[in-house]
Parts: sequence; C-alpha cells; structure tokens
Amino acid sequence: MNLILLFADDFIDAAGRVRLAGRRLEHIRRVHRAAVGETLRVGRLNGQLGMGRITAMSADALEMEVALDQEAPAPLPATLLLALPRPKALKRLLQGVTAMGVKRIVLMNAWRVEKSFWESPVLAPEALREQLILGLEQARDTVLPEILLRPRFKPFVEDELPELIRGTRGLLAHPLAAAPCPRNVGGPITLAVGPEGGFIAYEVELLQARGFEAVSLGARVLRVEHAVPALLGRLL
Repeated sequence: MNLILLFADDFIDAAGRVRLAGRRLEHIRRVHRAAVGETLRVGRLNGQLGMGRITAMSADALEMEVALDQEAPAPLPATLLLALPRPKALKRLLQGVTAMGVKRIVLMNAWRVEKSFWESPVLAPEALREQLILGLEQARDTVLPEILLRPRFKPFVEDELPELIRGTRGLLAHPLAAAPCPRNVGGPITLAVGPEGGFIAYEVELLQARGFEAVSLGARVLRVEHAVPALLGRLL
C-alpha cells in the first residue's frame, strides 16, 4: 500500500495519536520494514493526507503521531455506469477505477448480465468497501467512492438516469458504434460500459434516447476490465 489509510476508531486521542493492528500493522512491518521513529505517508478516510511517525511498536499493535495537512487528489470528473461484470473482474475493476479517481460507480443490470452475479458475496457492502479501500491505498487518496446497485435496467434508465446525467456528457461504449471514442473531452462525463459482448440493441436505443452518444475504441473487442481504464484514460 502506498498510503496507510486511517479510520475514526484508530484515533486514541485528540492530539492525533493512532493505534493500528491487523493487516496494516503486518504491511508496515513486512513491506515497509519500518521501525520506531520512522515516518510513513498516511491519510484519514474522507479527510486529509499527511505523515505519521511511529512512536511505539509491538507484535500486536503500533502507535503513530500523525499530522494531516494536505488535501486529497482531485477526483476524476466521471460517473461510471457499469453493467455488472463477473465477480473476479469486478474486484479488479473497483480497485482500478478507484485508484484512477472515479467517485461514483453505478453497477447496473443488462440483458447479458448473468442473474447469478447479483447473488455474489462480492456485492455485500463490506466486500465492496474492501476493494475501494485497496484502490485508495494504491493511489494515495482518501475519498471513498459512492457505489449504487441498480439490478433493474429499464426503471433505472427511465427514472434515475436523466437526473444523473444532467450537466455531463453521456458516452456509451459500444463495439458496433461508428463514431470513435473522443479524446480529452474537457468536461464531466457519464460513461456507460456494457457486459461482455456489449449492450443489446434495445438497451443501446434506450440509453441513446436519454442523451448518450455511442462510441467505439475500434475493431478490437476488449474485456471490460481492460476497456474501462482505456476509455477513462482516453476521455480524461
């Protein structure tokens, strides 16, 4: 981890002392190989970044004095609408887009999404949060993204999407689109990415009726975990 992420219950006094155990302690000991007196980069969840100096360490816990005085990096101006992928791919995607700075992710249904995916334990709140935390630690960010689960495609697109897309440029990644994906759009976007094989024609039409432009990355059809970062990098 490139950032030791701190939570409210880590703080043991108002002066900025924290106590850490478990996964973070093991990482500091085995990867950073840090000792008492050394400093590490830290950040408070949904708060500021800074540095922490280790003041005590044992086999069970360590204590730090932390000073938080830096703002988190600017978010990516993008909302991601993602047809629910396979659970293993979802884990990688959540970590990746969180590291890139996406702060709103909508996991939605589509015709080609397998029903069993919605029953995966990966969608449990704590399981989702775990992947987001890993992405924040990787990118030295502290602001937790928002995840919305929308298992009914048509009601979501008809009832919620018009407000969600307001003030942004709606772009629909579709392998059969004639228009190439633009570069450096220079403003906030709402990006819709379908399942393996893409959205079906009915879904494309419904999204286009709500203001989405269908665009393509070219002749090659990519896996969703490869397409999403490629699209975000090209667009923004």
